[in-house]
Amino acid sequence: MNHNISKTDSELLVMLKNNNPKAFTEIYNRYWDKLYVVAANKLGDLFQAQEIVQEIFLDLWRRREKLAVTENLNGYLATALKYKVINLRQKRTVEQKYVEHAKKSEDQAYSMENYLQFDELKAKLERLVAKLPEKCQMVYKLSREEGLSQKEIAQKLEITEKTVEAHLTRALKTLKSGLRYLSFFFW
Repeated sequence: MNHNISKTDSELLVMLKNNNPKAFTEIYNRYWDKLYVVAANKLGDLFQAQEIVQEIFLDLWRRREKLAVTENLNGYLATALKYKVINLRQKRTVEQKYVEHAKKSEDQAYSMENYLQFDELKAKLERLVAKLPEKCQMVYKLSREEGLSQKEIAQKLEITEKTVEAHLTRALKTLKSGLRYLSFFFW
C-alpha cells in the first residue's frame, strides 16, 4: 500500500525537496491527467499537450531542491502550464510568420525570375522584329503594337490588304522560327 496517497501537497513538496522519488511519483500521478486535459484543450494537439506536461514535470524534478512553492502546488503547476502554452503559441506564430515570409520571398523571387525571363524574351523579340524588312516591320508593328486591323494598315500605308496579309504572314513566320530557335537555348 502506498502511504503517500494521504499526504498533502505541502508534505509532498517537502519530501520532493529532500529528493524523495516517491513524492515526485505521487505528484505526477495526482496532477498529470488534469494538466494533460487542460493542455490538450488549449492547444488542440494531443502530442504537444503531452510534451508540455512532460516538460513541466521534468522541470519540477530538476528544480525540486530550489522550489519556492510550499503550499499551492496546484496553482504552481497551473501557472507553469499557462506559460508553456503561451510560449508554444508564440513559437507557432513565429514559425507561421516565417513560413509565410519564406513563401512570399519565394513567390517574389519566382515573380522576379519570370519578369526577367519575360523581359529577356521581349528584348529578343524586339531584336528579331528589327531584323525584318522595313515594310514587313512596319506592318507588324501597326498590327501588334498599335492594334490596327489589316484594312486600317492597308489604308495607312496605301497598300492592298493582300500585301498587308503577306507581310504579316512573313513577319509571324520569321518571328516564330526565331523564337523557337531561341527557346531551344533559353529553356
